[in-house]
Amino acid sequence: MKLKPLSLMLGAALSFSALPVWAIDAFVVKDIRVEGLQRTDAGTVFNYLPVKVGENLDDSKAQQAIKALYATGFFNDVRLERSGDVLIVTVDERPTIAQININGAKLMDKDQIKTALKSQNFTEGRIFDQGVLDAAVQELKQQYYSRGRYSVQIKTSQTRLERNRVGIQFDISEGATAVIQQVNLVGSHVFKESKLLDEMSMSTPGWFSWYTRDDQYSRQKMTADLETLRSYYMDRGYLEYNIDSTQVAIGEDKETVFLTINMTEGPQYTVSDIKFAGESTLSQAELEKMVNIKPGEIFNRSKLNKATTTISGKLGNDGYAFANVNAVPEVDKVNHTVAFTFYVDPGRKVYVRNINITGNTMTRDEVVRRELRQLESAPYDASKVDRSKQRLNQLDYFQEVTIDTPPVPESPDQVDMNVKVTEKKTGQFNIGAGYGQSEGVVLIASVSQTNFLGSGKAFSAEFNNSSAQRVYSLGLSDPYATPDGISMGWNFYKRDTDPSYNSLGNYTTSGWGGALNFGLPVTEFNSIGMGLAYDNLEIITNANTPKYVNEFVNEFGAKTGTFSVNTKFGRDTRDSASYPTKGWNFSTSAEAAIPSSDLKYYRLGLNSQYWIPFGDEGTALEWNLQGGYGGTYGNTTYPFYKNYYAGGVNSVRGFSYGTIGPKDENGDGMGGNRMLTNSLELFFPMPGLKNDKSTRLSLFIDSGLVRGPTDDVPAGSMRYSTGASFSWVSPIGPLKFSLAKALKKDESDKLESFQFQLGNIF
Repeated sequence: MKLKPLSLMLGAALSFSALPVWAIDAFVVKDIRVEGLQRTDAGTVFNYLPVKVGENLDDSKAQQAIKALYATGFFNDVRLERSGDVLIVTVDERPTIAQININGAKLMDKDQIKTALKSQNFTEGRIFDQGVLDAAVQELKQQYYSRGRYSVQIKTSQTRLERNRVGIQFDISEGATAVIQQVNLVGSHVFKESKLLDEMSMSTPGWFSWYTRDDQYSRQKMTADLETLRSYYMDRGYLEYNIDSTQVAIGEDKETVFLTINMTEGPQYTVSDIKFAGESTLSQAELEKMVNIKPGEIFNRSKLNKATTTISGKLGNDGYAFANVNAVPEVDKVNHTVAFTFYVDPGRKVYVRNINITGNTMTRDEVVRRELRQLESAPYDASKVDRSKQRLNQLDYFQEVTIDTPPVPESPDQVDMNVKVTEKKTGQFNIGAGYGQSEGVVLIASVSQTNFLGSGKAFSAEFNNSSAQRVYSLGLSDPYATPDGISMGWNFYKRDTDPSYNSLGNYTTSGWGGALNFGLPVTEFNSIGMGLAYDNLEIITNANTPKYVNEFVNEFGAKTGTFSVNTKFGRDTRDSASYPTKGWNFSTSAEAAIPSSDLKYYRLGLNSQYWIPFGDEGTALEWNLQGGYGGTYGNTTYPFYKNYYAGGVNSVRGFSYGTIGPKDENGDGMGGNRMLTNSLELFFPMPGLKNDKSTRLSLFIDSGLVRGPTDDVPAGSMRYSTGASFSWVSPIGPLKFSLAKALKKDESDKLESFQFQLGNIF
């Protein structure tokens, strides 16, 4: 006798409907046989089957057996039959997912998509389930919706494969990103709506939306903008400001978005009192100095946060990494005042257990670790952690550096220091370009790698084949030639020049040489350097060579060999090497030919860039001062090819390179042994690109002066220019443009109102 197949009534069984009545006799199962298996192990079926050999089987247990096996999700169909005293379990296995193919995805890469699918338990190797596939498609759509792609279409297809497997293909039509058509701020009365909209990162389409994509909606942007609005009001005293609701309406074409933000501004509050409580290691006077909030002031949340951060930072410098500083408000809603009590709890002193470095796929661990000032197994010091981050930023190897110090589980007096870096491309192929009336376009090519093979060493090679000069050079510098931070570098070069193409004299030179340099850190911010160089130069004159060149050749000969020594002192406190907003980069240098040389000269140099932050983030004023002075010892002549020059995109803008200063009898620039340039430049973010650190606009005033050994420096002899500059670290490389107007010039000066410099990052 066989049991009737129960699979036909499985839906009723699983939905707890009334079961059919089977007119069968129960029997004792002597054996169990499983049929239809292809991948699933028979032991799996026996494990889930509620009926064992030797047990009695009736209709009720048969129903339970089918439900149990079907609930595993492994089978499309389950059938029970009887052959004598043998129970036969026949199953139809669901196919497994052998492969997942994704077509048409551009906004999200395939790994991101597969991660989203995996979150819905849809991945290769799993049992295929149409319901799970449908849920995975919906999750994938949500991923696109969160990126503003509301018109996305996702189609799936299945391909049966051998051994009961299936291949799934996702065909994705991403559609266009929804553009913000309108932003409505409901309830804003105190401030102009235009001002509030300027604070937001999202906006309606503008001039730079093609680059910033600020007209594209995303859930993350909306969250950030709501917090920006809250901060704006809170920093101006509106303590009870609240976002009541937000609405995001999608246009019928699913490619336009309408945003509505409903808000309640509330009254403006002033601070009535500041008090301190708790057992702090800091005195009352120290705490009061750190809190820059006075009674009677309008409430400012940023000031309040800065005060708590300052107190926490001071305690952190003393080793209290988990200091708890809370400013508890006492709100008087009648008089619209608020008093704050700062509760300070330093906690216990903390030590750093491990320092973990991540994100450095190319840069070696030791290159990062040697810049860290916080050490393992040492007391935690917040100032050393901050300085470690600053030093890593000054390397200019990384696009972003983040450091966090999570507590060690079950060790209340220990933290780990996690250093995460995002590497940037440190190789650079530079092309310097300019335009002059006589030489036309001049191109200079060089290859450099400031983080050579991830070792922290700087490698450079230059090949210049312009009309003005041909240069071959090779150099390498190791900032940590010794573990103590002593640097060492060398370079060799071969250079042929024709200054006439730059209107700097009618003659040519051919030279070669090399240098060996050393550096020594003196303090955390200061360093000194020294070096030895050799230069071999031949000067080739012609009938039109200027007088000063011929006189030099007559005195020293056409060929000269010079050994020189140089020293340098430097100080660098900038917050970043690539995008500075504060700090000072200062250096002085001295170079002198040693007595065994053909020449007897010396040169003194000064280079200073001082940055002062202003107002909004990214706005800063730079004072750039550069100077040089050259002379001789003994009764001899200063070598003209060691002269200083001014003018060009990196000097006094608006003037051609070398045009400022003395001229020879042919009207060409001679340069001079004395040079001074001075520049004030206000940098600010590009309008519409508020948080983008790859672009910068600036307004500048440049001035400069070059004089020869016998020239007087009369009052009012400085050259002046003013204008605007734009710099952009573009996908094709760094670009710098300047548009300048000469305010004060000489009739012999040559002007270039537009100048630029470009490069290509690799």
